[in-house]
Amino acid sequence: MTQAIVPQISAAPRIGFYICHCGINIAYKVRVQEVAAWMANQANVVISRDYKFMCSDPGQEMIETDIRDYGLNRVVVASCSPRLHEKTFQSVCSKAGINPYLFQMASVREQVSWVTADEDEATQKAKTLAAAAVNRVRFHRPLQTREVGVHPDTLVVGGGIAGMQAALDIAAGGKKVYLVEKDTTIGGHMLQFDKTFPTLDCAACIGTPKMVDVGQHPNIELLSYSEVKSVSGYIGNYTVDVRKHPRYVREDACTGCGQCAENCPVTMASGWDAGIGTRKAIYRSFPQSVPITFCIDKKDRAPCVSACPAHANVQGYVQLIGQGKYEQALRLIMEKIPLPGVLGRVCPHPCETRCRRQEIDASVSIRELKRFVADAVDLDSFPLPEITPKQEKVAVIGSGPAGLTAAWDLARAGYQVTIFEAMEQLGGMLRYGIPDYRLPPGVLDREIAYVLKSGITAKTGQRLGREITLKFLEDEGFSAVFIGIGASGGKTPGIFGPGAEGVTDAVYFLRRVNAGDTTPPGSQVAVIGGGNVAVDAARTALRLGADSVTIVYRRDRGEMPAFAEEITEAEKEGIRLEVHAAPKGIIIEGGKVSGLECIRTRPGPPDEGGRRRPEPIAGSGFSISCDAVISAIGQQVLPDWEDAGISLECDAGSRIIINPETMQTCIPQVFAAGDAVTGPATAVEAIAAGHRAADSIRQYIEDPESLFPEKTVPEAAKPEPGDWTPLPEKIEPCARAETSELPLQTRDSGFDEVCTGLSAEQAVYEARRCLNCGGCCECMECVKACEANAIDHTMMPEEKEIRAGSIILTTGYDLLDPSSMHQYGYGRYPNVFTSLEFERLSNATGPTGGRIMMRDENWQFSKPPESVALLHCIGSRDANYHEYCSRVCCMYALKYSHLIKEKIGHHAQVYEFYIDMRCFGKNYEEFYKRCQQEGTVFIRGKVAEITDEPRSPEEQGKLVAIGEDTLLGRPVRVPVDMAVLCVAMEARAEAAEVGRIFGISQGADGFFLESHPKLGPMETPTDGVFVAGACQSPKDIPDTVAQASGAAAKSLALTSRGRVTISSMISHIDPDICIGCQTCIDLCPYGAIEFDARRGVSVVNEALCKGCGSCSGFCPSGAARVRHFQKKQILAEFDGLMDAISEVGV
Repeated sequence: MTQAIVPQISAAPRIGFYICHCGINIAYKVRVQEVAAWMANQANVVISRDYKFMCSDPGQEMIETDIRDYGLNRVVVASCSPRLHEKTFQSVCSKAGINPYLFQMASVREQVSWVTADEDEATQKAKTLAAAAVNRVRFHRPLQTREVGVHPDTLVVGGGIAGMQAALDIAAGGKKVYLVEKDTTIGGHMLQFDKTFPTLDCAACIGTPKMVDVGQHPNIELLSYSEVKSVSGYIGNYTVDVRKHPRYVREDACTGCGQCAENCPVTMASGWDAGIGTRKAIYRSFPQSVPITFCIDKKDRAPCVSACPAHANVQGYVQLIGQGKYEQALRLIMEKIPLPGVLGRVCPHPCETRCRRQEIDASVSIRELKRFVADAVDLDSFPLPEITPKQEKVAVIGSGPAGLTAAWDLARAGYQVTIFEAMEQLGGMLRYGIPDYRLPPGVLDREIAYVLKSGITAKTGQRLGREITLKFLEDEGFSAVFIGIGASGGKTPGIFGPGAEGVTDAVYFLRRVNAGDTTPPGSQVAVIGGGNVAVDAARTALRLGADSVTIVYRRDRGEMPAFAEEITEAEKEGIRLEVHAAPKGIIIEGGKVSGLECIRTRPGPPDEGGRRRPEPIAGSGFSISCDAVISAIGQQVLPDWEDAGISLECDAGSRIIINPETMQTCIPQVFAAGDAVTGPATAVEAIAAGHRAADSIRQYIEDPESLFPEKTVPEAAKPEPGDWTPLPEKIEPCARAETSELPLQTRDSGFDEVCTGLSAEQAVYEARRCLNCGGCCECMECVKACEANAIDHTMMPEEKEIRAGSIILTTGYDLLDPSSMHQYGYGRYPNVFTSLEFERLSNATGPTGGRIMMRDENWQFSKPPESVALLHCIGSRDANYHEYCSRVCCMYALKYSHLIKEKIGHHAQVYEFYIDMRCFGKNYEEFYKRCQQEGTVFIRGKVAEITDEPRSPEEQGKLVAIGEDTLLGRPVRVPVDMAVLCVAMEARAEAAEVGRIFGISQGADGFFLESHPKLGPMETPTDGVFVAGACQSPKDIPDTVAQASGAAAKSLALTSRGRVTISSMISHIDPDICIGCQTCIDLCPYGAIEFDARRGVSVVNEALCKGCGSCSGFCPSGAARVRHFQKKQILAEFDGLMDAISEVGV
């Protein structure tokens, strides 16, 4: 609704001019009577007066009377700034019947008398400003005043003591309040404290009742763990978008019993304890938290998990092993790895290459931990997951890692699975391609047997193309077929002739040996290749009785694809490496191998993969004496399906072509994965492919017409990439647990396993080296422990739109991080603490249970200090950091002094280094005197440095505070056990972003700017947005509470009126001039301009516009203008100024 006050305007302006003495603020420099007399002669000025206090009731009545008596239609007042009294005089004009926008104000106090020393000059300047205002007001035009309704609800942002107080006051007034807090609990910094000065009330005792009141008040809707993302609208009608982050624990179900935290294996640094204590990944900040609901701290997926092709929950099972929960760890592993003992021996462990522990010392031995837990748990008694049977049948052809994984997944999903294997035993290349000394058959047998217990039928001796055809499988009622036959054929180099005794390929050789044929290949064996198969063949030949074995590889040792540890073990066993050597031909005598011709190589140009291609060195040929040559240069797929009536699309290498998203072949019901698709790969990659194929098969059976790739977690639920738990600042490097090995002298006599693994003690030790990069490891132990079924790991962020008439910001403060102040040794010396860290030490819910303790050289709490130095003004009153005083540091330092004496004993010596002691509040000075009486030593002067280098026996083993006693005028060295840095309060790190969202500014110190430091300490330039507490400036608790109540009163006054007047000085765009460039849309800070595509012009939303003028200043066509700041009005003011300057001679 709008209300127009538009009186009849006569043809000629009739102006009343009034100048205020402002007591003597203006009159002591400006001869106000002279100005009034001079102005009486200006054009269109009907009456000119001066008065001592124009803003007083008599002054206002004078103006109102003159308007009626002299028929004034415009008024100019020369006094203080428009920010203070413009509304006062506009109201006078309105009451007298003049439109308030026919008023103009000249600021002759701030712009003249306060800044001008000479009386003549000041009087002349006052005349020019007055004349400019009079000339401008001639061109003023009446504007409509607008009134809008006020939404009755209020938004309070920040749940500290200020936010709680404001919310409770407004709620007590009968209005609804939304309280948004970004942390998991309300309470703010105050609830982290132990006591509050000067009365030494327990912070929790006075804070938790307010927290409970907030949580239970019917008029307060608490939105914890939430953030404001955007604000639109205007005073009385704000629309606020809030994002509520997922706790992964339902607030309506959690009872706060804490069983989840007790069972959680992940320990993390506690932010509530300022990093000096720990908490679990599922946590609440402190026992009295409101809401009482726990929260799960999820970071980005740990690098080890992301690196695992099968996405095994590495962090989860490592943590469970560290707690001795071996069965739970194995269950978690087998969700992704059905053969944990196998992969615990043969996996290339890409997870370890990404482990962030290696940034400190060495990566966690993840593979060995997997092997340990697989060996530690008896699979015969290990329970199977619950399975709900289904009728559909699936055929799995091939029992390698891909086939066994697909069968395992499908069987757990309830399908009737049959494995068809060409060999006599299951396992594929795991059984027939890996020597027993690396993978004992018993391990493979045990784990395959467990997989089969899930209801899988296995048929061996069933070769694809011979016993199995596609028609046979269709006739048997199989709904889908999975092909995972691997790459079981060996490649042979071109130097191999038509066949000589002693020449073979490594794949065939290892298959023969693993099938039971232990015939030695020869006495002098040469193996061509550098991968794992080559090393396996070489070490196997040695165990079969070969006198010497040489591996011939064309590149450098460091480029060998084989596992580094396998190469090292081969060398230990006496196998010779002939690197930078390429075979040229086999020397055959009498139909038998007698040697291998080779040539030296050197790195040449890079190949298509980026590796430098080896090129032969002319004239460097040599020969290796041998009677057997084993080729290990690669594997190939044998296309048995061609004889099975299955027409599959293949590439030139006989690899099956599939849809990479679904693993589906050109035959809809036939799927394939593993080496038959990719060529030779690792077992863990084959397992990953088996999972994907099984998932696609399941979707295909359920709905053949809509097969989609595996569903991924929606982006909104994913943390930011790389958002991992920070590396601990203080952590001692510790050696990686070393596995024990079979002695070298016993290895050549058989195929006993070489690596014997970790002991239980080693495994627990190794698991505890994990840094928990991902926060919650999703082991689901909390889910099992929660009887209320409150935990939901699939929770998503919630978006909520709030309507509010006013907003109160109580976002609080941060404490300065003194890490950059190297002179104080924070982060370098264990017993240099910040003030908040000391608060947590002294708090009963802190890491030491309220005992003030020192840390030892390992940063573990050990014993109470006997002497403590309290350093004031760390970062406050400092030109290098913050020039302002933080106001509370002196008093909380006095509090610490008393607490040390109280908790440790009066024998404990306390030294306070201060600049000036500020005891400005009620009972503060008395508290200072009390600490003096308790024996605290006060030293006036700043500490320049803290060191641990002694100069005398009494300084040995101590921290030494080096400073100056300015009262004595001499330097001092004070040895102490502990130093506490009383750091500055500073604006929140996100204050700039918060200010942008709510449209308010920051001062040079970073805190939010109020409307006026004295007259508007709670208002902001954005109407309807108020500030309270330490987000506006450093203040203590009493001042914070008082300001919060004041802001609440402001908000209540606004909502109680129900309507508010909106300024008419807003922008408008002339559609006849607008060229549709849309420059103004990007410039508008309030989003108040939209583009009308139909008319091709920009349009102002008057409800959102604040009249800042950004659009008018940049508009290239001049179409954008601000009402009451029209071009002719501004130029008239300038003309009046220049004319007056010419006349009075300034």
